[in-house]
Amino acid sequence: MSQNHDILRWLKRGETLTPLDALEHFGCFRLSARIYELREQGWPIECERRMTCGGNVVGHYTLVKNKDQWPGH
Repeated sequence: MSQNHDILRWLKRGETLTPLDALEHFGCFRLSARIYELREQGWPIECERRMTCGGNVVGHYTLVKNKDQWPGH
């Protein structure tokens, strides 16, 4: 299976995905590139940027819950 498929399956379950999660679960070093490709396919993926206690900003990606906005609906 491709990383895009695995990431999309994760997001469809209603899970939030961070770059660290993507690396740990899918061996994906470039989550933002995979998210870009999924968005190009029409998937409505949102990103909330959150600051860590160390002062870094990390993207937390989620799929819009309204399935009417998903491709093919």
